Amino acid sequence: MKFTDKVVIVTGGGSGIGRACAIEFAAEGAQVVIADIDELAAGETVRFIASKQGQSVSIAADVSDPGSVQRLAEHSFDLFSRVDAVINNAAIQVNKTIEDTSFEEWNKQLSVNLGGIFLTSKYFLPLLRKSKGNIVNMSSVNGFFVEPICAGYCATKAGIIGLTKAMAIDHGRDGIRVNCICPGYIDAGLAEGYFMSQADPVQARKDAGALHALGRIGKATEVARVAVFLASNDASFVTGSSYVVDGGFGSGLPPK
Repeated sequence: MKFTDKVVIVTGGGSGIGRACAIEFAAEGAQVVIADIDELAAGETVRFIASKQGQSVSIAADVSDPGSVQRLAEHSFDLFSRVDAVINNAAIQVNKTIEDTSFEEWNKQLSVNLGGIFLTSKYFLPLLRKSKGNIVNMSSVNGFFVEPICAGYCATKAGIIGLTKAMAIDHGRDGIRVNCICPGYIDAGLAEGYFMSQADPVQARKDAGALHALGRIGKATEVARVAVFLASNDASFVTGSSYVVDGGFGSGLPPK
């Protein structure tokens, strides 16, 4: 197993892609810290991992709150005395144009999606420096090109790509690698919330799938396996990269 005796932090690990990442890292032998503002969801992930004989704990954390993130780092170190990888996955999405987005909604997306990566990286970097560990940030294909009615979300995801490259340059000589993943539509998490908000969720999934060259939307596990690769020694010479996991999004047939 790739992560035996390793400790991995997953933010937003209570659901969606974060949950899939936590499960996959545990299956590879990692001791996983599931950080989530939703304690009940994080607890469900812990119980699922335990049912598969994996090891994990949950710690309540708000990635937009400096004090909460600092406590997360301290508690994680108190529990395991090391941290080997941080998966920055926590995010929110507001489906509005800039004109319709409130100041509070704009700031919230910035503070969770982009600020959360800043804070988590800031407080975990000293621990990662000791272990020669790495960071995997969750961006989106919307960091490269945008779709209608999600301006703030797209702005934060583009920012994550730039921040990933900047951190990779700043901390490469410390032995720390930093990469990001840019998923297309995934049948979990934020995309699931979008589908369920539509008048016909089933048709919305079909329409989204048709936009991908593979003719379907992705699975959270398919993103999680890339996270495992990037955080493992298999990717030992990969840093500052943005891995697109989108099934050829934008290359498929438009919905009828």
